[in-house]
Amino acid sequence: MKPIYTIRDLYEELAGELSLSWNGEGGDTEIVLDIESQHGKPPAGPLNLVRPNQIQVIGPPEREHLLNDEKDVYHDYLQVLFKASPASLIFTDGLKPLQECEEQALERSIALFYTPQPDNQVINRLLERFSQPVGEKLLVHGVYMEVLGRGVLLSGDPAIGKSELALALISRGHCLIADDATEIYKSASNTLIGRCPKVLQDFLEVRGLGMINIRAMFGNSAIKPNKELHLIIDLLHFDDKKLHEMDRLEGCHSKRSMLGVDIPQTSLPVAAGRNLAILVETAVRQHMLMLDGYNATQDFIDRQQIYIDQDQ
Repeated sequence: MKPIYTIRDLYEELAGELSLSWNGEGGDTEIVLDIESQHGKPPAGPLNLVRPNQIQVIGPPEREHLLNDEKDVYHDYLQVLFKASPASLIFTDGLKPLQECEEQALERSIALFYTPQPDNQVINRLLERFSQPVGEKLLVHGVYMEVLGRGVLLSGDPAIGKSELALALISRGHCLIADDATEIYKSASNTLIGRCPKVLQDFLEVRGLGMINIRAMFGNSAIKPNKELHLIIDLLHFDDKKLHEMDRLEGCHSKRSMLGVDIPQTSLPVAAGRNLAILVETAVRQHMLMLDGYNATQDFIDRQQIYIDQDQ
């Protein structure tokens, strides 16, 4: 079975690189990437009303044909264009469609994208992207958050307190992406992107309170649609023996492989009296420092060695 690639996948993967804005329509529309099934036609390209592409890129050359001031001609072009049921229209070079085009796209749930980048650059990047295989996807158990600008997956056994921890982090200004089920997929740049299945978006289940709509309760800024996965924090029940055996200098750091990509993982013991929200924030800050080349454990060891050498 071939993986499914949708308009939402396209936006989440290339929005930053191509400076895309999106009208929010047609997110679940599938893009056919198999050129053979399209009779040799690439899935994206400049506007051609004779043999339309799935993704129509509309730049300055198309302005004379589609975005002109002659109402009847413009209307006829729109009829031909939308009859072909394009997956999306991408307006480049800062162009914007006229009102009739926007209304028909809205009526048919067709995605409209806008970008200030030139049409040839957008087309080349799309063709480059679609020449690569679509990334795999998997559904993982856990709560996915944006913490201090980093994508963090909170994992652990059921009822260990992941949702309560997420609620504490949201109250501290961080963002929820997905509760309980997180969809992970690999982008063309070999990074992992996490997002929420559409049916679960905005909701968080907290035992005793039931379902909570985070967007309704905390506002739009408390929700993010997706984020690159940077760190996994695994919540574990540690007994006294495991706590005693834990490396107090190094902590519990490892890597977990997902879709062939190794993601850093930090294990945090869950115990009464521990402020897990602060610990998660600290774990993320520690991860960021280590990416910058700073290791607090090694710094501590080096400092101790200096004092030992001075005493000797």
